Amino acid sequence: MVLPEQTLQATPTLASCPDCAASLAVLRIIPGRAGAEYWTLRCTDCGGIHLDIVNPPNAPLTA
Repeated sequence: MVLPEQTLQATPTLASCPDCAASLAVLRIIPGRAGAEYWTLRCTDCGGIHLDIVNPPNAPLTA
């Protein structure tokens, strides 16, 4: 049985809205340069849109 490759995030993403502290939902993840990802997040309470840049992990983990 082959297990999918797992990776760890090198940069934590926002866990709550910086404006009202409500939770955030991921709307879109866009690939960026050098393996970075641009995460578009929307607040589930105030509806604010936030962007996080997630850097690639140092090395992927394999199971």
